[in-house]
Amino acid sequence: MLAGGLKGIEKESLRVTPEGYIAQTPHPQALGSALTHPYITTDYSEALLEFRTPACADLEDTLSFLTHIHQFVYANIDQELLWATSMPCALQGEGSIPIARYGRSNVGMMKHVYRRGLAYRYGRAMQAIAGVHFNYSLPLSFWPAFQQLEGDRGEGQAFISGCYLALIRNFQRLSWLIPYLFGSSPAVCASFVDLRIKEFKEFDDGTRYQPYATSLRMSDIGYKNETQASLEIFYNDLESYMESLSHAVNTPHPKYQAIGVFVDGEYRQLNANWLQIENEYYSFIRPKQIAHSGEKPLLALKRRGVAYVEVRALDIGCFDPLGVNAVQLRFAEALLILCLLLESPPVDASEWAEFQRNQEAVATGGRDPELKLHRKGREVSLQEWALRICDHLHEICTLLDEAGDGGAYIEALAVQRERLSNPEQLPSARVLAEMRARSRSFFRFALDMSSAYRGYFLNQPLAQERKIYFEKLAQESIEKQRMLEVQDPVTFSDYLERYFAQR
Repeated sequence: MLAGGLKGIEKESLRVTPEGYIAQTPHPQALGSALTHPYITTDYSEALLEFRTPACADLEDTLSFLTHIHQFVYANIDQELLWATSMPCALQGEGSIPIARYGRSNVGMMKHVYRRGLAYRYGRAMQAIAGVHFNYSLPLSFWPAFQQLEGDRGEGQAFISGCYLALIRNFQRLSWLIPYLFGSSPAVCASFVDLRIKEFKEFDDGTRYQPYATSLRMSDIGYKNETQASLEIFYNDLESYMESLSHAVNTPHPKYQAIGVFVDGEYRQLNANWLQIENEYYSFIRPKQIAHSGEKPLLALKRRGVAYVEVRALDIGCFDPLGVNAVQLRFAEALLILCLLLESPPVDASEWAEFQRNQEAVATGGRDPELKLHRKGREVSLQEWALRICDHLHEICTLLDEAGDGGAYIEALAVQRERLSNPEQLPSARVLAEMRARSRSFFRFALDMSSAYRGYFLNQPLAQERKIYFEKLAQESIEKQRMLEVQDPVTFSDYLERYFAQR
């Protein structure tokens, strides 16, 4: 009943020069249109590629599709590399991070102006960080049986949405476990951080690190920022979640009003509100519904409820050519199922603050053997809490394996238990150990890995039929963008007004 959930991946990767600097070239035409291609697009920067897989019931199919994307991309980016870590390569100032462009259509301009607004609000360096998102939904056949088991007689989609919100609340309680087990960013280029920050130590002239860090990407120097930290977006029910997020999207912020919206004949941002659009709010996990063309994400949730969750807490795994592997995703899937099945009381402001403290503590010092986390106001050992979670996961992994995965879920759980017993096996510890063993800076370590993975994919060329498939998708996407640009019936300002007027 639990097996067969849909699993999709969104993976970001910076395009860089062979020397390791952010590529200044436009999005390669051979890859298609970043605006309309279903699987190959860009995130913040013109150089920050984003690969999207279909959602598949078989995880191996998902990973196979991601492999094919890498093979196709590497065959079409000349000598450029895909950066193998979440934290970016050596930066040469904010101007070295080109903002993504999507053509002249209104929808393309909206995407570009939104990113321009992010630059004004948070700076470009933060937007050059890359990660992996894991999209997951339970099988549709699971829900009627689960609803009956829970004794719920309400409308089916309302029940499903409520269950996904309960899953999210519990995931927030346990989300520190993801950067602890899978975080791969304990160090950064000196060009990325303010060298006056005392918490950072000098690994070498070009590298700063925190000795026990797991995921600096998920720390205060990564995606987090003061403005969003003051927002209280709770997930106690779908209506209150939508209301709180909608309030942030529609309420002006003095700091952003000072930037201006339309200045000297150019849009600096979409608006001056706390959030330009819903997706600006960063969280470890989101409730999602597939939005129709031009539909606001919140309206999609309001009209059709929650369809899946998007886990956003995974670093790029620098020891995997794909940046992600089946072991960690099977563990993540089992953890999400556990979060669904556990009791999930509402969250208040005090517990929300506890989530934030635990997440930051693990991101910056998770491997500290003396670290204590907070659980319902009490200090607890990270190791003891993590092992208790693994105990709960054992039965879930067993059930998933009984459906036909031949022990793969139990094996994935065993790998994480071993890491809990031997933290030196954690990816974050391995990164620092490899840098020391090779006498490599973070920059040189990441460049070496990136170069090795370029060879890995080029030595496994895409099968001819798949090559033709991706070439066709690229050409179709270019034509779709062209049609959008000739069919726009209104000005950009009118388009924005209509978009934000949706109710």
